[in-house]
Amino acid sequence: MADAAALPSLPPLLDLAGTAVFALTGALLAARLKQTFVTMGFFALVTGVGGGSVRDLLIGAPVFWVRDPWVAPVILCVALIAWFTPRRWWEGQMLEWADAAGLGAYAVLGTAKALAFGVAPLPAVVMGIVTGCVGGIIRDVLAGRPSILMRPELYVTAAALAAALCAAGSLAGLPREIAWPFAALAGFALRGVAIHKGLALPAYKRDRG
Repeated sequence: MADAAALPSLPPLLDLAGTAVFALTGALLAARLKQTFVTMGFFALVTGVGGGSVRDLLIGAPVFWVRDPWVAPVILCVALIAWFTPRRWWEGQMLEWADAAGLGAYAVLGTAKALAFGVAPLPAVVMGIVTGCVGGIIRDVLAGRPSILMRPELYVTAAALAAALCAAGSLAGLPREIAWPFAALAGFALRGVAIHKGLALPAYKRDRG
């Protein structure tokens, strides 16, 4: 495996932005459940770094938030924002839309990082899906609500689209300044349609009896 220091790095601000958006979804869910600030901060942390931590462990990379001194302060700031702002600001589908933005961004960042560490394209796409989805799954399990995986509307599929487009752009030699935003927006758009229209894949219905 190549030296990690010699591999291309992700834009720090983009990585932090993806973490912040996902952390916000965790903090907002804790607020919706009327939890304490400690619980809100913990939800923000596990949601913001959960998927990326699993990805880094699987690809043999240093766990990103342990090495980056900015991640924990950013997550704390997000929790403080959620704590001190009026609840009405976050009512409606704000949680779902924030989660959709984080999903698209993190699926792309996870795929790009896996590719940078020499992971083959298809497993890199899987790493992108893991990065985009695992934080939300952990958040839902901790909150005691049905995981997004168990709900019918498109979620993992949106992450898969963003991750696949990121990998395809890399294989095609497209500049990341073009490929990454396009892939993230495509994943966000698909998830947005699923939220707005209830778009879902067909469920298994075959009778084996």
